[in-house]
Amino acid sequence: MIDITNISIDYIVVAMSAIILYLLYYVFTKDGEYRKHIHSVASVVEDLNRDIYYLKKEIKDTKTDMLKGSGRMSDEEIYQEVERTVYDMVKPISLGLKKVEETIRIIDEQIDVRLSSLESGVKQISIPSSIHGNDDEKIITLFQQGVSIETISKELHISKAEVEFVLKINKIK
Repeated sequence: MIDITNISIDYIVVAMSAIILYLLYYVFTKDGEYRKHIHSVASVVEDLNRDIYYLKKEIKDTKTDMLKGSGRMSDEEIYQEVERTVYDMVKPISLGLKKVEETIRIIDEQIDVRLSSLESGVKQISIPSSIHGNDDEKIITLFQQGVSIETISKELHISKAEVEFVLKINKIK
């Protein structure tokens, strides 16, 4: 006689293994998407660093020119030039930071949605609790006596799918 509990445990182990493999597949596919997002953030940061470098160089050149230049510029003109240069430096940095913040916010929202979806999916997984060795024997005996699957499920208070499952794993149907 086949030990039903070992078969049931084997099916449970196989089902759990399948779930774990699916979760691993899900994680690896989503990892690729997150890498793309991170790459876009990195490119924005790289552009900002390049802009900062050029602006620093321009400030240094302007400062050198001011020190070398003649006294033709008044204090007010110098102040306006510095103010314009600072504004030109800050504007692209500010825009870049806003883009980075928006990208990070979108990624954070996507992660939250996917985590909650994954959690609710895992909570919905259930294993039939009414399938036991005694029920299996009753199902097999009744089916061999010619009782229909519907009648067996009503008599034993289990679903038709569970009756069919027991018959399939015992290779009767």
